[in-house]
Amino acid sequence: RDAWKALAALVIGFFMILVDQTIVAVATEAFVTQLGASTNQVIWVTSAYLLAYVVPLLFTGRLGDQIGPRTVAIAGLVLFTGASLWCGLAGSVEELIVARVVQGLGAALLTPQSLSVINKIFRPDRRGAAMGTWGAVAGIASVVGPVAGGVLVDSLGWRWIFFVNIPFGVLAVILVWLWVPRLPTTRHRY
Repeated sequence: RDAWKALAALVIGFFMILVDQTIVAVATEAFVTQLGASTNQVIWVTSAYLLAYVVPLLFTGRLGDQIGPRTVAIAGLVLFTGASLWCGLAGSVEELIVARVVQGLGAALLTPQSLSVINKIFRPDRRGAAMGTWGAVAGIASVVGPVAGGVLVDSLGWRWIFFVNIPFGVLAVILVWLWVPRLPTTRHRY
């Protein structure tokens, strides 16, 4: 039961990160009209996030092995949530792009930790179900992002596609702190 609670805490953050990859796509027109963004700048709002997310994944996975996945996951959630606030408050497209880079770095810190924790806290006979849950969350997030983005942009404005992350990020930090155990670390030698 405790392993499932830990997984629930981690997938809240993972869900938030994956939704953020797709939710921004529906706000491109608002970036052009309200921030005066060019087509290239709008592309960088998405691309900067994805690059900052994907490129450091190997390093952040290793970092979790060395200082603990719980610590790195919390750092990633705090960074992502703070950057979400920054994105929502951005006064220019350039500022939004920089904030998206920071958001991507936060996402890169969290993602490998969720898989590491699953591997370490679930018995081998339960690991498949845990991985299936993790994968299902990823699938659901890819559908929820554009729909939620459309609703938020149309009803509250583009800034809310970022502000919506804040309560989920805070909740995820609290639950990871409470439910994810401190796990042994590993020093790699070459």
